[in-house]
Amino acid sequence: MSQVFRRKPIADLTAHEGAEQSLRRVLGAGDLIMLAIGAVIGAGIFGAIGTAAAGQTDPSGAVIRYGAGPALVFSFLLLGGACALAALCYAELAAMIPHAGSAYAYAYATLGEFIAWIIGWDLILEYAVGNVAVAISWGDYFTTLLRGFGLDLPVWLTTGYRTAALSSNPAVHGLVDSAPRLFGLPVLVNLPAFGIVALITWLLMRGAKESARANNVMVIVKLLAIGLFLAVGFGSINPANYQPFAPNGFTGIHQGAAIVFFAYIGFDAISTAAEETVNPQRNLPIGILGGLAVCTLIYVIVGAVLTGMVPYQQLAVADPLARALEIAGFTAVGWVVALGAAVSMAAVLLVFQYGQPRIFFAMGRDGLLPAWAARLDPKTRVPSTTTLLTGGLVAVAAAMGDAAETYDLTNIGTLFAFAIVSIGVVVLRVVEPDRPRPFKVPLVWVVGPLGAAACAFIMVGLPVQAWERFGLWLALGLVVYAAYGYRHSRLR
Repeated sequence: MSQVFRRKPIADLTAHEGAEQSLRRVLGAGDLIMLAIGAVIGAGIFGAIGTAAAGQTDPSGAVIRYGAGPALVFSFLLLGGACALAALCYAELAAMIPHAGSAYAYAYATLGEFIAWIIGWDLILEYAVGNVAVAISWGDYFTTLLRGFGLDLPVWLTTGYRTAALSSNPAVHGLVDSAPRLFGLPVLVNLPAFGIVALITWLLMRGAKESARANNVMVIVKLLAIGLFLAVGFGSINPANYQPFAPNGFTGIHQGAAIVFFAYIGFDAISTAAEETVNPQRNLPIGILGGLAVCTLIYVIVGAVLTGMVPYQQLAVADPLARALEIAGFTAVGWVVALGAAVSMAAVLLVFQYGQPRIFFAMGRDGLLPAWAARLDPKTRVPSTTTLLTGGLVAVAAAMGDAAETYDLTNIGTLFAFAIVSIGVVVLRVVEPDRPRPFKVPLVWVVGPLGAAACAFIMVGLPVQAWERFGLWLALGLVVYAAYGYRHSRLR
């Protein structure tokens, strides 16, 4: 058991610098902040924000969780505070360990191999499963955009099987029976969601710097779209829509925060780029903390305007910003915002799809996954095999899946990783107190435990079903570790 919990020396984690199995350093602090905005300002602000305000019900109309209503702004402040605690811990460890593995690498250095494996396996939920939800939301906005040009795709080509089966809308739920059939099975496929994942995967194969440039362009477009929404929305606020302000009390604020938490994980995605960052000791803390601050401010402002434009009960849709503009009589502006949302979510897909293969890469390099997971393209120096694998799996899942189901798995996986990192930074202060730290968490004995506790508190707001599925996923991970990772670990 002591071998299973053996920590990997930080010197070993950073020993790959310049070696054949290392990534190329091409990203600066500006690139990292733009990656954070690219990841955080997306499906949460253009998609899940509506569910967080209005709540969620099952097909029978029973409440799955309560919404925050106009008090959504407090949900975002709660999230920003909890994430700031975790982000400080990430910044310290990322500056010390500029390694591609993110929380997986940090856990390996602080809490040992077994915990590192659990975190690495858990991060698959954070990135790959989260991208399924983002791709589905992207498809909804893209469909709205096409309708603005008079193009209507058949509903069975824009709705996944799980979305139709779980929908409380009778028309959508009825698609399972009315859709075309192939070999007796209903043909329900979200073609736009599949297509955007395929396109993003192709872009990522071109290289890290090229991907960052594409993200920068998409971030500018999304900020312009949000600016347009705010400019129009400010003039359409009806103070009566803010009453009642917190219809479900703190329970709604808490559960609303849990719904949209997955959108705040951009700074974790930044840490996966550590091995490709120039001067990581300086640039990683700037990118992590600066990106989180900017994004939290944007969320609070958009949440206040959105719930002031229309009654919060009408926001339980896949494209709440466009719907709010449509209800307020700005249909043409809604189409423009839908275009911005489509570009915005494409940026989220790019950043998350960027992160997942690098987790696989780090685990493969350590021997916990097969050697092909650490294979790099000789020209672009990107983990090409795992990039293609991740893209393929996410594309197929997005074509068939349901966004609401995947939000919870992403949230619980991310919160678990954040809690482990918050604990790990404290542990490392004990076991290696003299190690140079380019960035140090202030009041670490308060920030670390408080960060872990805040993440655990938000996790409590998730439904029982999310905990059950998370437990099953971790159990499957333990089987894989026992069958392969335990036997092939290079550290042992």
